[in-house]
Amino acid sequence: MIMYKRKEIFSVPNILGYFRILLIPFFMYTYMTANDSKDYYVAAIIVGVSSLSDFFDGFIARKYNMVTELGKFVDPLADKLTQGALIICFIFKYHYMRYLLALYIIKEGFMAIMGLVMLRHNGKKLDGAKWFGKVSTALVYIVMFILLLFPMMDENIVNALILLCGISMAATLVLYIPVFVKMYKEE
Repeated sequence: MIMYKRKEIFSVPNILGYFRILLIPFFMYTYMTANDSKDYYVAAIIVGVSSLSDFFDGFIARKYNMVTELGKFVDPLADKLTQGALIICFIFKYHYMRYLLALYIIKEGFMAIMGLVMLRHNGKKLDGAKWFGKVSTALVYIVMFILLLFPMMDENIVNALILLCGISMAATLVLYIPVFVKMYKEE
């Protein structure tokens, strides 16, 4: 069993990560019960606060040498849960979002399986997201934020934004394949 020190559990970056996870049900409730534009703006503010918290937890962890093993787990978990919640909520409003959810599940499933394979094969793990993963995550947040701010946006524009996210996720999946192949070959 992994034991974490109190200092690690309650570090500022990790607290921000926990906070992001706690924001998810508030966002989902606000979005799913929205009656007018004001409600969507409140949901957008929640996502904006989550995004800023994501930025600051990474910034603080690196700048003040507060990077922890727990934080390397909590931060990506908060990202994945937040993105998943956003996509799931949008399925009820945007038809093509279900394809994005399927791609998201495939990508994250691949990442999880390959992570386990690497740990079992040679004890290695991916040490943080690669630049293309970070760009894809940022793009998803930006698109989701736009969809929240403009709930009555033209369907063609919405579909183009969903397609952009899909292309980004697919590219990220493809770009991670050689990373895992290289890790697998290392002893």
